[in-house]
Amino acid sequence: MSKKFHAIAIDGPAGAGKSTMAKRIAKELGYVYVDTGAIYRTVGYYVWLCGIGGRDVDGVTRLIDEVNISIEYPEDGLQHMILNGKDVTGEIRTPEMSSYASQVSAHKCVRDFLLDTQRELARTHNVVMDGRDIGTVVLPDAEVKIFLTASPEVRARRRYIELQEKGVSDSYEKVLADMKQRDLQDSTRPIAPLKQAKDAVLLDTSSMTLEESVEAIKSIVEEKLAK
Repeated sequence: MSKKFHAIAIDGPAGAGKSTMAKRIAKELGYVYVDTGAIYRTVGYYVWLCGIGGRDVDGVTRLIDEVNISIEYPEDGLQHMILNGKDVTGEIRTPEMSSYASQVSAHKCVRDFLLDTQRELARTHNVVMDGRDIGTVVLPDAEVKIFLTASPEVRARRRYIELQEKGVSDSYEKVLADMKQRDLQDSTRPIAPLKQAKDAVLLDTSSMTLEESVEAIKSIVEEKLAK
């Protein structure tokens, strides 16, 4: 009899802390953490390298078969994105690549291309997977579904601090404007828009510290998996 693997789906808007929370939960449970946003950023990065606009559906469709993506989990425990044989984990972590990820993820050809990659990980591992349509599209049968959110202002402040620590000099006002634009793009795209799954638990962390947020998620996970 095949082993049953568990899946935890964490969805939510940009800057909600999905990756940070998912990494912590995965580490504590001994699960594989899957950052689906990084996968889309990698596709966006390739599109950008080729000089194609993220919204150019014909251009993206022509390029998609040239994209060879693999995921590695080396000794540092982080998810490393390998694009056509090169580790691009650092290159994809910019605001521009965030925007490209949002744009290319709206194209059906890209979502179809990456869907089985994500599902295969869940078929063969216990996973904590975060993104924008994990509970609604990618893993609709996940045992635990959480919709993680916070106000745009709180999310922008967190992202601004993160960028400052990385040496990126964008202003808070620009980060907030980018955040609101990303929210609009993600929630209004015709294919797999950002939305809360009907059976997902809503968790607003606007007034929570990081540790309080982690504890809240752990409680939800423990309750769901105990059933």
